[in-house]
Amino acid sequence: MSFKIVLYNPEIPANTGNIGRLCLGANAELHIIKPMRFFINDKYIKKAGLDYWDKVQLFIHEDWQTFLSLHTTHQLLPSVYQSNIYLCSTKGKKLYSDVVYKKGDVFVFGPESRGLPMEMLDHHHPNVITIPMYSEIRSINLCNSVSIILYEGLRQIKFKF
Repeated sequence: MSFKIVLYNPEIPANTGNIGRLCLGANAELHIIKPMRFFINDKYIKKAGLDYWDKVQLFIHEDWQTFLSLHTTHQLLPSVYQSNIYLCSTKGKKLYSDVVYKKGDVFVFGPESRGLPMEMLDHHHPNVITIPMYSEIRSINLCNSVSIILYEGLRQIKFKF
């Protein structure tokens, strides 16, 4: 496993299908935090994920706290095994390209229509990262954002899947 991609309350099944396919190609886990605005067997997920969807390392969590409790228990392990959690948001100040990533790090992306809630961003303030973009748009497509950040992480770990 290279990285963990977390979709917090995803809304668009085709984005989730494309991200699942991307995760499979990068040997990354896909974690979905409920609620979702679609069913996981949605035909649009399968269409976007093609025949790869059943091979995706997929984990579904009831809520953010459940996900956090599962992933912060690793604090007892030596630091070489610990993962950092990065919140990806247009509200971040730190560029995604200015961070040094390591295998197993976690990238969290918010729902397409509103992004991550402010209370999450405030709580993890030092690890909020952003993709620079021209001011004429609010954000870029979720799947594109995941691609940019995931492949920067892969580049940094020298594509050791």
